[in-house]
Amino acid sequence: MTNGKKKILGAALSAMLAAGIFAGCGGGQQAQQGPQGTPVKAIKVLKQDTPLTSEYAGQVRGQDEVKILPRVTGAIVEKYVHGGQSVTEGQPLYRIDSRQYEAAVLSAQATLAQSQATLDNARIDLQRDEELLASAAIAEQTVTTQRARVNEYEAVVAANAALLKKAQDDLDDTVVYAPMRGRLDVNDVAVGTYAVSGQTALVTIGTVDPVYVQFSISETEYLKYFGLAQKNPSVANQGPVMVSITLTDGGMYPQKGEIVQADRALSENTGTLTMKALFPNPSGILLPGMFARVRLSGETVPNALLVPQRAIQQVLDKTFVLVVGDDGKSQARSVELGEKVGSYYIIRKGIVESDNVIVEGLTKLQDGMPLQVTTVTPDQMGFTLEASPSVSDRK
Repeated sequence: MTNGKKKILGAALSAMLAAGIFAGCGGGQQAQQGPQGTPVKAIKVLKQDTPLTSEYAGQVRGQDEVKILPRVTGAIVEKYVHGGQSVTEGQPLYRIDSRQYEAAVLSAQATLAQSQATLDNARIDLQRDEELLASAAIAEQTVTTQRARVNEYEAVVAANAALLKKAQDDLDDTVVYAPMRGRLDVNDVAVGTYAVSGQTALVTIGTVDPVYVQFSISETEYLKYFGLAQKNPSVANQGPVMVSITLTDGGMYPQKGEIVQADRALSENTGTLTMKALFPNPSGILLPGMFARVRLSGETVPNALLVPQRAIQQVLDKTFVLVVGDDGKSQARSVELGEKVGSYYIIRKGIVESDNVIVEGLTKLQDGMPLQVTTVTPDQMGFTLEASPSVSDRK
């Protein structure tokens, strides 16, 4: 075979081999993509003012809680309430055996009456002595002595009046009243219990409207929500921090709360700051001890670009999304992520408002592949700007 013929044959074999390799690769890709490209679903980038929210584990606590202790000692002879009942301020709760205190009042009244009679006689004697002194019928020393006696009897009357008041107060305290409006716990004592003054807890009462929800936030989050004015005074739409809660059944509590208390320092053990938000509770739905998801809403990011979380791809230290290019093929875009907002990420850099981001069909999709695109809406995909049901484990 001549050299010319060998060259022609080699070129032909090379062309056939290249064609076979191309056909093999292309045929496999064609089988995956179909005649019109890989089927995918894409969604348009959202652009809107977006409030930043965070969620924390919280617990409901009563605003005030008081153990009811008797002021006098004695057996409980009557009970006007039952455990778990709601009471109003001044409502009677218990009555303690009052017989000894009634007797003490009668005794104090008699003692006071006796001392008052002695004082009255001494005053009459003083008046007579002063008349006699005016006519020089008695010595001035006699009048002075009688005046001193009257002063002494007045002091005795005042002391006995105080004893009577003490006895009357003790008698009044045999009926125990609610010091405030609230709800009783179920661990109330029974009739017949011997109650010791200042020691025996008859029942505990706690307020139910309003109530606190207590939670903890990190130092960074504290600065994020409560240090905005110092960090960025030019933010005009930061507004007050709004607090809402979701209960364990997934329902959103209809009333909004207000942060009213914050600890004076971060916890040395956890590095978090304990805070309390006050919530109205007119219907009594919130009970102390209940758990809730606390949501803080504060700073609003103007004209934020939002992409669903499921569109985000991460390989090693690279973060990117795949968008539908003008040529109908997939295009990879490196992005810089911002905060999570519900089902979305705020994208700080890497996309524009006009982009259509691929959210479904990403498993085998690569950069530069032809696409068969179905445009979907957030509602169709179940995307929402509401915070995720997951809760931070900080308490």
